[in-house]
Amino acid sequence: MRVCILGAGGTIAPAIVRDLAESDEAEELLLLDIDEKRAAAVADAHGAGKARATRVDARIEPEAEGSLARALIGSDVLINSASYRVNLDAMAACLRAGCHYLDLGGLYWMTELQLELDRQFERDGLLALLGMGSAPGKTNVMARMAVGELNKYPTGREAEAAAGIDSIQVAAAGRDLDPPDGFSVPYALQTLLDELTMKPVVLRGGSPVQVEPLSDGGTVDFGEPIGAAETINTIHSEIRTFGDSFGCREGSFRLALKPELLATLRELTTASEEEVRRRAAEALPPSAKTVSVHVVDAAADGRAVRVRAVTEPMETWGIGGGVVSTATPAAAAVRLLARGEITDRGVMPPESCVDPDALFAELEPRGCRVEVKVEGGYVNEVL
Repeated sequence: MRVCILGAGGTIAPAIVRDLAESDEAEELLLLDIDEKRAAAVADAHGAGKARATRVDARIEPEAEGSLARALIGSDVLINSASYRVNLDAMAACLRAGCHYLDLGGLYWMTELQLELDRQFERDGLLALLGMGSAPGKTNVMARMAVGELNKYPTGREAEAAAGIDSIQVAAAGRDLDPPDGFSVPYALQTLLDELTMKPVVLRGGSPVQVEPLSDGGTVDFGEPIGAAETINTIHSEIRTFGDSFGCREGSFRLALKPELLATLRELTTASEEEVRRRAAEALPPSAKTVSVHVVDAAADGRAVRVRAVTEPMETWGIGGGVVSTATPAAAAVRLLARGEITDRGVMPPESCVDPDALFAELEPRGCRVEVKVEGGYVNEVL
């Protein structure tokens, strides 16, 4: 496949490029970014001779020189690792160029707008896979695993008619085992601030309900190496699709951040755009020794299931588990699509079209371990 990666100069793209450069399914990688030099540096460092970079502006007219639509001509799939703000622009470019699309998330409201393009993608025989990073993405597929353990999950588009799941609660946390000496954020600062300032949406009684930003999410036991941590409710794409996919009545996404980082971010929520840009430019990248943990708790008919995923650093890549956790599900989806293991078309969330066994078979060699626990005991360690 010829794979394009938008936002190739960003935080997550290097691991996507490295993963696909080592994959037989990806024959050519085209790295797209408004900063061509940064994309070229990623191609040189991680592309293994398969990658080349070009400058693209996702927001200019499709006929213009340097447009995303023109860059996509002849490509099979676009991985959008740029800001969620360009998701609709990127999807329009894919429809124009006739290639598949996947992104790393849309913060609920953007995802809702993207779902409206379902008929166009299905009509054109294309897949738009929304939110195929770690959270959303891996967490959606973990929810499918949990619901499967509860024997409530139908297959294919019949999932939209599912019913009977009492709750699905998602939580995420990370730990930098060798933190830099200074201000550092796990992913794009502006996206993180959006998560903390937009009103989170939770499911209550089967309906979406807004709660206050930074509202208390309670204590979650993430297991080693993080342990119990306080969480906050944040806005996330999983909650937009879980009601349709599983018929669940209660749902939330909760995030655990180190108290000192959360305090700094609280201050930045009222800062000027110029100050946010300055702090983003000054932020130190996480170390290559981060660990990422995601937990999905599902309940139905008095039974409970917990699915827990831990992603360790990829030492051979020199990239930490926080970045690897987000990048590798996207790369895995491209491989599954290339091999015909994802066959659905239209605009879909991961839980509707990605098989859990197939996904985690791809992620295990890339540092991800998944455990499933039912009512008091681990029934299996999947990988």
